[in-house]
Amino acid sequence: MPESKAKILIIEDDKMLSDMYSLKFNEEGYQAIQAFTGLEGVEKTKTEKPDIILLDIILPQMDGFQVMEEIKKNKELENIPILFLTNLRQEEDVKKGTAMGAVGYLVKASFTPAQVLDKVKEILKQYKK
Repeated sequence: MPESKAKILIIEDDKMLSDMYSLKFNEEGYQAIQAFTGLEGVEKTKTEKPDIILLDIILPQMDGFQVMEEIKKNKELENIPILFLTNLRQEEDVKKGTAMGAVGYLVKASFTPAQVLDKVKEILKQYKK
C-alpha cells in the first residue's frame, strides 16, 4: 500500500479541529476518517482498521486512555500506532500515554497541522504493514 493511501483515524470531539486535520491529510492523499466520541472511535477502529490513530484524551463517552485500552485489548487492532494529540500537558498524562503504548504525544497548541502531518508520515514509515 503506498503510504499516501494510508487511513488515518482522527478521534477528536472538536469538529473544527478534526475538519482542519482531515483536510490537511486528504490534501496529502491520505484517507482521513473522523470520530467525535471515544465510543465512536473504538467502533471505527474496528470497522475501518486504520493505519494510524490520532487520539485526543478529553472526549465524550470514554476518554482517550479508555479508548486506547479498548483498542490494545483487541488482538486484531493492538498493533495500530496511536499518537496522542491533545492539549493536556501534564507530565503524568504523557507518561501514562507512553506507558500504555502510544507512539507519540503531541500538544495541539504546540504543533501546526503540517507538523502533525510530518510526524504521522514518520510514524507510518516505521509501522509499515
